[in-house]
Amino acid sequence: MGSEPPGRRPRGLRGLRKPAKKRPAGPSPARSKDDSDAAAQPPAEAPGSVINAVLYRDGRRVSTHDTLAEAFRQQRATSGTLAWIGLHRPSRDELLALATEFDLHPLAVEDALEAHQRPKLERYGGTLFVVLRAARYLDDPEEVDFGELHVFVGRDFVLTVRHGGAPDLSAVRARMEGTPELLKRGPEAVLYAILDAVVDGYEPVVAGVQNDIDEIETEVFGGDPRVSRRIYELSREVVEFQRATRPLNGMLEGLTAGFEKYAIDEELRRYLRDVADHALHTTDRVDGFRQALQDILAVNATLVNQQQNAEMRALAEAGFEQNEEIKKISSWAAILFAPTLVGTIYGMNFDHMPELHWVFGYPFAIVLMAIVCTSLYFVFKRRDWL
Repeated sequence: MGSEPPGRRPRGLRGLRKPAKKRPAGPSPARSKDDSDAAAQPPAEAPGSVINAVLYRDGRRVSTHDTLAEAFRQQRATSGTLAWIGLHRPSRDELLALATEFDLHPLAVEDALEAHQRPKLERYGGTLFVVLRAARYLDDPEEVDFGELHVFVGRDFVLTVRHGGAPDLSAVRARMEGTPELLKRGPEAVLYAILDAVVDGYEPVVAGVQNDIDEIETEVFGGDPRVSRRIYELSREVVEFQRATRPLNGMLEGLTAGFEKYAIDEELRRYLRDVADHALHTTDRVDGFRQALQDILAVNATLVNQQQNAEMRALAEAGFEQNEEIKKISSWAAILFAPTLVGTIYGMNFDHMPELHWVFGYPFAIVLMAIVCTSLYFVFKRRDWL
């Protein structure tokens, strides 16, 4: 059972009602006794990996099972039931057991095991495989936590494989069980509810990111030196958010494209169109966040440059003022050095210094000091050193 060629969009939810491979009520005659006994044994289950394994009929819960094997046996024995099985980070053995029971395509199973997939929608025969990226906003660290959800939708089953903390599918199950008239519409209704929960879960994230952007704007104009790092980290989260939300528009278009052709229930059409509107609104908001962060980063870079220029200007002014003070100090030092030099020469008291015994020696020395000091003063004054 191959997938559609790459690039083709799925034809809508109606394709899920194509006849699927019928599972016999008991062991298949083609199987050996050993094979039948092995199939009846519970798969090797990791602790806590099976979150819910529930059978529904006409929108009502029929039975709840602790293991996959019990759910398989009960569904084989009960006709007209819908199996809704939820797993959290299952083991390879569990997924292989599901693949054998529900005839899942190996490529889809590998994707569900590996995780880290981009949001997408693929059709493998009568089974629809959907990958979603859920998100939740963590208040304390002020960051966005992303989870991954893989959904297999078939004629009479819905399998969810969750990687991460989001979304809370227990709330989705409670909602559907509270509205049996919606749940009895089949696996398509469950897929709608999951899509709706994922898209609605983006709203608190959008609000949290918007609040972070508002805080960053305040920090930018407040001159907080740590704001650049916060802008970078939030930008990375917004890019990841874009990767989670952008593919949703194409996926929902693929689901709604076959509404008329496959006569999808009108009520489900309305529900899915509502989800598509919310997804488009979220995508527009996230795109706006990225542009806003780019603008804030540019403004922050401008403000940082202005601050650096102001600091350099202040340093230059301080250097200029210091240079002027040095000039004044040097000028006065030179002026005061002149009389000191004259006094030092005539203070040596040598016997053969004629000025020492000259009547006008003292006045001559004083006048000489005054002339030198006055000359130096006018020289420095003319050069604006004083």
